[in-house]
Amino acid sequence: MNVLLIGATGYAGSAILSELVSRGHTVTAVVRNAAKLSASDSVKPVEADATDPEVLAGLASGKDAVISAYNPGWKNPRLYEDTLENYPKIVEGVRASGVKRLLIVGGAGTLFVKPGVRLIDTGTLPAEWLPGVKSLGEFYLNYLLLFTAILSLLGCR
Repeated sequence: MNVLLIGATGYAGSAILSELVSRGHTVTAVVRNAAKLSASDSVKPVEADATDPEVLAGLASGKDAVISAYNPGWKNPRLYEDTLENYPKIVEGVRASGVKRLLIVGGAGTLFVKPGVRLIDTGTLPAEWLPGVKSLGEFYLNYLLLFTAILSLLGCR
């Protein structure tokens, strides 16, 4: 597969990149700082703004899949706001590219530890994680609910 990976030098992104390469995939790695990543036959680092839908559409065009491990930065004081503002732009860019597979990585904000209780509601996560975890959880759940509602209106399951 030919994959576009957003956030390839971050915590989750670097693990995903390693796994993709070990499985023989070709990866275009969208990063903030291309110097952090070595180019190879299977990895092409690209320094670009993944939250610009036009830029992202161009980078994703022709790829088999897009994987986003985007994080606006754990020390970013606008982590919560930037996550909620930028993920819809990433979805828009992928849609415009025509790529049919988008995987968004994250998830502690949507993990349920028992019926009706999410992990973020248990008080067990460090406070400094909450802006990023909560915003991704809200994006996933709200986007999923909106998508489900649209499908229902269209008569789809």
